[in-house]
Amino acid sequence: MKPIIVDTNIVFSALVNKNSPIASFLLEPQQALIMPKFGFVELFKHKEKICKISKHSHDEILEVLYELIRHIDFFDENTISVDALQKSWELVKDVDPKDMLFVALTIEMNGLLWTGDTKLRLGLETKGFNAFFDGFYAKSTDSP
Repeated sequence: MKPIIVDTNIVFSALVNKNSPIASFLLEPQQALIMPKFGFVELFKHKEKICKISKHSHDEILEVLYELIRHIDFFDENTISVDALQKSWELVKDVDPKDMLFVALTIEMNGLLWTGDTKLRLGLETKGFNAFFDGFYAKSTDSP
C-alpha cells in the first residue's frame, strides 16, 4: 500500500469535528500516514481558529491533536531529494507554493496526497499529477 501524505487541511478538519469520518480514519489508519514537519507548525499557527470553529477548549483540541499525531509520521523535509523538490515546485509554483513540501513528499515517497484543497488538486491535475487519496479509497494513477 502506498503511504498517504496528509495535507494540513485534513487534520484541521478532523480537529474541528473530532467525530467525523475523517477523524475516525486518521485515528485508525489502514495505511501509513505521513506529513512534513512543516504541517505541524501550520496546525499550531491556526490553533485559535480551530478552537473558535470547533467550539472546543484548547485542552480538548490538544487532546484530539495528540491522538491524531500519534498515527501520523512526521517526515524531515530536509531529507527530500532535490529532484522531488524541483518537480514539486514546477507543479505548485503558480497554484499554491506553500503546498510544495506536501507535493514533494508525495513524489519522494511515491505516495498519495490527501488534500481537501480543491484549487490545489485541480491545479495539479491540469499539470498531470494524479496521485491523490480520495477519502477512504485510493485513486492512484501515474504521478510525475
